[in-house]
Amino acid sequence: MELFLLIIAIILLVAGIAGSLLPILPGPPFSYSALLVLHFSGYATFSTILLVVLAIFTLIIVMLDFYIPAWSTGKFGGSRLGRRGALAGTFAGLFFGPLGIIAGPFIGAVIGELLSAKSIEDAIKSGTGSFIGFIAGTGMKLLLSMVILFYFIYGIIG
Repeated sequence: MELFLLIIAIILLVAGIAGSLLPILPGPPFSYSALLVLHFSGYATFSTILLVVLAIFTLIIVMLDFYIPAWSTGKFGGSRLGRRGALAGTFAGLFFGPLGIIAGPFIGAVIGELLSAKSIEDAIKSGTGSFIGFIAGTGMKLLLSMVILFYFIYGIIG
């Protein structure tokens, strides 16, 4: 049974790292789940504090991943409609596969800015801010998954 749990944990960890880069998979929750499975498998034991802290970071990063594109849209001069469009595009993109998830915040921000009567140049600038926010969110997810990978490996060999 322990070997089966180890295999499941490794699959979850690989899916978590892949999901940090491929927007269709929830990367950090998969990575965190891998750590939990490893913890309960008997191959490694982690402190409760570590598990709670990583759970909190996982929840925060999952929430920020939806918020950051809208925030960065505003930082690039986006209006309220542009920020709302980026947020709507983030959610709508979930239904259009990986390309939709990548392009959704950008397209939503551009549409929002055009609806607020901004020029196409300003709309594209806001959309670029949204895309940069998407990249930042991907970086945060990957960083957390790498931290979890470190603890995963350290738990097995350490």
